[in-house]
This record gives sequence, structure tokens and C-alpha cells, in this order.
Amino acid sequence: MARLLVQDAPPRYCRAVPERSLSERARQLIRQGAEVVLDAAPTLLETVDAATLSAAGVRGIADDPALAAALRRSNYATVVYWAAHNVRDPGGPVPPNLAPETLDIARDMVRRGLNEFALDAYRAGQSAAWSAWMSIIFTLTRDPDELREVLDVTAGSIAAFIESTIAALALRMQRERDELVLDLQAERREAVALVLSGAPITADQASRRLGYPLGDDHIAAVVWSDDDDADRQDLERAGARLAAALGERRPLTVVAGVSTLWVWVSVRDDEPVDLRPGRLLDRVRPAAGVRVAVGSRGTGPEGFRRSHLDALTTQRLLVRSRPTHQLATFEAVELVSLATQDEKAAQAFVARILGRLADADEELRTSVRTYLRRGCNVSAAAAELFVHRNTLLRRLTRADTLLPRPLDQHPIEVAVALELVRWTGAKSD
Repeated sequence: MARLLVQDAPPRYCRAVPERSLSERARQLIRQGAEVVLDAAPTLLETVDAATLSAAGVRGIADDPALAAALRRSNYATVVYWAAHNVRDPGGPVPPNLAPETLDIARDMVRRGLNEFALDAYRAGQSAAWSAWMSIIFTLTRDPDELREVLDVTAGSIAAFIESTIAALALRMQRERDELVLDLQAERREAVALVLSGAPITADQASRRLGYPLGDDHIAAVVWSDDDDADRQDLERAGARLAAALGERRPLTVVAGVSTLWVWVSVRDDEPVDLRPGRLLDRVRPAAGVRVAVGSRGTGPEGFRRSHLDALTTQRLLVRSRPTHQLATFEAVELVSLATQDEKAAQAFVARILGRLADADEELRTSVRTYLRRGCNVSAAAAELFVHRNTLLRRLTRADTLLPRPLDQHPIEVAVALELVRWTGAKSD
């Protein structure tokens, strides 16, 4: 049975913690307390585990050794997750913990017939963790004003964190239950095939069958691995993070093969979406071996089809490209895709336009490409590259010595040729 896609940090399930300006002393105390939690996690977790396993409504967990062990692992992951966030950003918002240890217990609960009431165990654990946290803070300061500020902020932080995690787990449980009862994947594949083939099925009919708003704007993606033994969780995690990055927390996901997922993300028609590959890659963080091809943005059933076809085009280009590229968007590679319809002609074009620059080091090519993309603005390009303006000028001078013709005589051609080298490695034989 295919495992379901889980979204990262659904905001509608997060109780917002009011933003406030923390004093530097409060930040210092929270960081110190979080470091104590990380150091003392095994001991602290004994109290949390005891509280969660004795909570009302969780006998089905406590009596099951495997589930009890899974809950202990989830408790550990949850406590460490919150503490680690507060070491990095004391008092900052902490998104739900959707680590595998946490998601797996939701799946196991459903398979043992437990319902969402079992998630009350986390609230019992929250009370135990809060008592331990107060004890830690009281060892760090006795100043009433400092205590008031730190405890006020962290009380809201812990409560919001636990509630959002419970909400995400409840949603996961519902999805797992749907998968078990209805075998949604089979129905999704059938309905998606009808839409992609242009069959006479209305948007309303398809939306009902898919549980997905087909009339909205869409961005499709292909998430895959070249390894047939790839961990499905790695694929699902990449798809979930992509969906969250694009603004949607409940994407449509179809298992298209042993190591391939097709994903559609519904986006509001008035919502801008950042499709820069670098920004998306930073947020998706695909595991080693997992690659992501993102399609164009389209509206309605035709946009659903077109975006998927564009994602497949992007995937084909990525397959031909150097293995260093884990993520690409159709928006970024459309020109390259068109220019590589004739691969031999593309190689000849690169050789003729770039000359020896085609074989130069990546740093030099990136510098020239950034300079051209920034409209030949040296200051803007240097700022993006994090180098001094004079350093960039020296690189551009060096590039001119490698190009058959000076850069300022044919900047557009050089920009296209550099994109070809970047995405396909196209060079003369």
C-alpha cells in the first residue's frame, strides 16, 4: 500500500504565538535551557514517557510493546526537535514535528484500529515536559521579570508546537485510514489518467474523485529516483516540502512507479509563487538520489495537463543533465529544452559562442552567467555572488580572453550557451 504524502507545517493547524520582542537576556536563558534539555534528554524523557503511557485513552498504546516503543521514540524526537529549534532561534516559532518517528506512530495507530483520542498522550507528555522545563529555568534565574518573560513565551511556544503536531498527526491518521478503506491510490491513478488523456470527464467529476480542486491553478511536479530501491519516504518527503514551498499543504499525489511520484499543487490564482530553482531546492532539501522536476503554472483541467507535460519535459532534461542537478523548474529550463531539440546543433552552438570558456571552471562561468542575468550590472551581480566588485571585473576580463568574441558584442548568445552548459553539459566533442 502506498504511503501517503504528508505536508510540512500546515498553518491552519498551528495556533499562532503572538509575535513579541524578546530581550536578549530572555533569549540567552531560553537557549541555555534548551541546551540543558538536549544534554539531559534521556533522563527527562523518563518522566514524559511515563506521563504519555499512563494518559487516559491510550491503553491501546501502553499494552502494545511495539507501539509503546514507537511512542517513546516519538517523544524523544519531539522534545529534541523543540529544544534544537530554541537553541537556533530562542523563543521563535517551532513548526510541527513531522519527523519519521512521529509520522510512523500515526500510521501504526491506524493499523491497530486506534483513533485520534490516542493523540491525547501528547498533551499528557506536554504537561510533564512543561514541569521539567520550569525546573530547568528556575535553576538558571530567580529574577521575577526574567522568569515571567521566559515562561510566558515558552508556554505559548510549547502549547502551539504540541497542538500543531497533534493536528498534523490527526490529519495523517485520517489519510492513512482513507488509504486503507478506499484504496485511494488506485482511484487517483484512474481519474488522473482520464484527465491527462482528455477524456470527457468534467472538472467537477474529476475533483470529486480526486479530492482535489481541478478548477484551480496548478503546478505539477515529478519526484523520482533512478534507484528502484529508493526509500518511498524520501520521495514523499520531497513532494511534501515542495507543496509547502509552493503554498499548498494538501497536494494531489499519485504513485506513478516503483520510484516515481506525480504531484500536483493547487495554488490560488492571486498568489505569486517563487519558482527559482535555488530557492525551491533550499526548501525541498531532497535526499541523496531524489530528483524533482517542476512544471509550469496552469489553470483548470488543461493547466493540470500542461503543467504535468512540462514537468515531464523538465524531467527528461534533468535525466540528460549532469547528476549534480537535483531540482529544476520548467520556467528555468524552457529555453534550454527548446535549444536542445537538436543536441548536435546545441553542442556546435556552445563551441562556437563560448570557445574556451565552455571548459573554464564553474566559478568563472557562474560569474558571467550571473552578470548577464543581472542585466550586465556589475554591482548587482557582485552582491549576488558575494564577491567584491573588482573581483567580478577581473573574472569578466578573463572571460573575454577565453571567448571568441568580446562578451559585450553578443551577450544574449553567451547567456543561452552558458545555460546549455549549466543544465546539459553541452560542449563540443
